Amino acid sequence: MRRKICAAACAGFLLLFGGAGASAESVEWKPLSVAVSAYNSVASQTTRHQPSVAAWGDVLVPGMHAIAVSRDLIKKGLTHGTKVKIEGLPGVYVVRDKMAARWTNKIDIYMGRDIAKARDWGIQHGIRILYAEHDNG
Repeated sequence: MRRKICAAACAGFLLLFGGAGASAESVEWKPLSVAVSAYNSVASQTTRHQPSVAAWGDVLVPGMHAIAVSRDLIKKGLTHGTKVKIEGLPGVYVVRDKMAARWTNKIDIYMGRDIAKARDWGIQHGIRILYAEHDNG
């Protein structure tokens, strides 16, 4: 009887948690080399009246793993909501903002209101990112 209960519990565990692991592994991460800079939610870097509101309407909050992308990257698949891994940084970032049209092949990491941190980051070229195409459907 104990074996049947254990087997049933194990099978239930696999059904509940086994599928989640399989779908996470099925994500196809695409590589890209880009320039990476940083920005803050301050009027001088965004909009004067609503510096925490991104171009797609997302409200940015310090501590979020959010990025802005140049408009040419949107055409390559880095659309609103796309998940991005950035070489050398922990975690997964999400596309929440888009940059002015003058920028190309570039992402901007959101660094809240910490202007010194963003300046220390500067602009770095040839950074490898991985992105998972976002399903907008």
